[in-house]
Amino acid sequence: MAHEDLRIPDEYAQTLVDPVAYADGRVFRTYDWLRANQPLGRAEVAGVDPFWVVTRHADILEISRQNDLFLNGDKSPTLVSQEADARIREMMGGSPHLLRTLIHMDAPDHPKYRALTQAWFMPQNLRSLEGRIREIARASVEKMAATGGRCDFVREVALHYPLHVVMEILGVPEADEPRMLTLTQELFGAADPELGRAARGEDESIPAAAGAEGRRMDLGVITDFFNYFNALSADRRATPRQDLASVIANAQIDGRPISELEAMSYYIIVATAGHDTTSSSTAGAFWALAERPGELAKLKADPSLISGLVDESIRWTTPVKTFMRTVAADTEIGGRAMSKGDWLMLCYASGNRDESVFPDPHEFRVDRSPNKHLAFGYGAHLCLGQHLAKMEMRILWEELIPRLKSLELDGTPAMSQAVFVNGPKTLPVRFELA
Repeated sequence: MAHEDLRIPDEYAQTLVDPVAYADGRVFRTYDWLRANQPLGRAEVAGVDPFWVVTRHADILEISRQNDLFLNGDKSPTLVSQEADARIREMMGGSPHLLRTLIHMDAPDHPKYRALTQAWFMPQNLRSLEGRIREIARASVEKMAATGGRCDFVREVALHYPLHVVMEILGVPEADEPRMLTLTQELFGAADPELGRAARGEDESIPAAAGAEGRRMDLGVITDFFNYFNALSADRRATPRQDLASVIANAQIDGRPISELEAMSYYIIVATAGHDTTSSSTAGAFWALAERPGELAKLKADPSLISGLVDESIRWTTPVKTFMRTVAADTEIGGRAMSKGDWLMLCYASGNRDESVFPDPHEFRVDRSPNKHLAFGYGAHLCLGQHLAKMEMRILWEELIPRLKSLELDGTPAMSQAVFVNGPKTLPVRFELA
């Protein structure tokens, strides 16, 4: 079948690259149409390299398990405009990456760098942290209780609870947590008029013509992260501690010290993805419960459903909406012939609403079972922090749900505007706690 026959209609292709569509929900209508009519088509949008759009659960799984065939490192693993890509390559000596994190790597480098911190995030190690995480969760619930029954759950609970947990693990002082939160929001929310530094006109290091998502990794935010973690890294090399920063600062790869770019990139991914996605899933679930008193009643009647709530929270919100992959050799997926160098968009939030896998996918059900969501990815790039995220959410719900006597919205919630990572940015609620 010719590429022209596989082209996605312009109105849907435009939605896929529009950060606002991920905030107002239009992207889910696009996903529904694509799964039904063109589950593996090509998007052609002015100013962006053409890309395949992968919307079915089975196809996302198939691509994710073939890490030698579908690469992260050859092109940007996040959507960028052609202008931004050219500018980044010019600055980085031909590399398409401003950072070199785990999501920018393929084998043989990826497993070596992943192994540096993997043990920290395994269940057996996390069990030793459960008591401390529960203390933080209880403090978060008490802070919520102190608001007197009305609060913005995102800004007063969901953002700060996982932030505090991961910063303790990393070794960032509590006094610096607000700065880490602001930089995270500026990085992931660059296209959002309330969150992004570049969107507010405060950083023109990558020109506006690059497009909102093209500016997502603007240099000012990256530079601020680098300056902070360079100082932290120097301290940990001089006086190592029992924290993740010391592991990164003193890491060796193939017998040589980790490079500055790779160390700073490692700090950044832990300090951003390590909390932002968890806060989004937590807030997304609380929003859903505020609108569905029947689901909250199920949880209160049967606390054993909290584990199901955790997975449904993650499926429902799917904070990481998209990742890009590059085809390493001519191949075929889902009946589509793909060529070496082709770019693909994996639409995780579409896979998590796939009717062939999830009955009534647009319903939030705390007792959904099985729940084979793709929100943590699959294959070699399966989320390093998945066990920590699920533990944090479980503990918070264990502390909050039994005390929650009533819950309802107290205004209009809003999602952030972003194609890569997004979630609730405001969630006004009215509640009663026992």
